[in-house]
Amino acid sequence: MAARKITVTLPEELVEALGAAASEDGVPLSRLVASAAESELRRRVGRRLVAEWQAEHGAFTVEELAAARAEMAAADAQALGAAGQAAA
Repeated sequence: MAARKITVTLPEELVEALGAAASEDGVPLSRLVASAAESELRRRVGRRLVAEWQAEHGAFTVEELAAARAEMAAADAQALGAAGQAAA
């Protein structure tokens, strides 16, 4: 993937916190920022898709939301378990 250098102005405290997080993860600061930006774009797409679905089919029920939350929690637990096993 091609990369392009840009200038972004951020609060000093945020830059320091991002730098510390990047160091902790052993990644360049630019990679950490790019990953956060990619995550935000994925969330925006997801919100748009949910809004489109609900516009066509109606709002999610309490039961549907509970089932989705349970499924996400199970996926998170599985991913965290796999990450923990890889670190061991």
